[in-house]
Amino acid sequence: MNNVQALNWQTFKETLMQNEDLVLQFQYDENSWVDQSYHITEIKQAPITSVDCGGKMNSWTEIIVQLWEPGVKQQERAMKARKAISIIELVEKSLPLNPLATVKIEFGNSEFDTRQMFPGAISIQGEDLVVDLRPDTVQCKAIERGGSCGTTSTGEECCAPAGSAKQKVELINLATAEACVPGSGCC
Repeated sequence: MNNVQALNWQTFKETLMQNEDLVLQFQYDENSWVDQSYHITEIKQAPITSVDCGGKMNSWTEIIVQLWEPGVKQQERAMKARKAISIIELVEKSLPLNPLATVKIEFGNSEFDTRQMFPGAISIQGEDLVVDLRPDTVQCKAIERGGSCGTTSTGEECCAPAGSAKQKVELINLATAEACVPGSGCC
């Protein structure tokens, strides 16, 4: 995650609640901000179950807050954190959100392809509560566990950790092998 520590839902929500009088701003790139007239259009809870390339099952939950910029600017100032909390409370009346779920913010506009990003640093800048969004990255969970994610068509591990040498094993077809005789060393 580009050295970004994943933020859980409880921490994100508590940060908003502790700063409810501040204006909630989202920065998605260097000097690029979600337009002040954004709306929080949806909050999704996504339970994810996967099997990684090393054959291990993984599961986690993500809470995805979707932001939308209207085509016509509707206001000169972004919503206060208090307004975002009221939307969260409305959602949580129908959908209890997992407090330990990983938070992602989904956003895109005509100049920035829609994607899910992690809230990186959240800082107070004057009257603003600024959520710095960082891109999600692809990762290999098998390598992170010190393993491998399988083999190539030639039998070599496709992403084994550096310096790990795997002993090659020669397979013999026992159906065509000559019978093993005691004392011959074959059994």
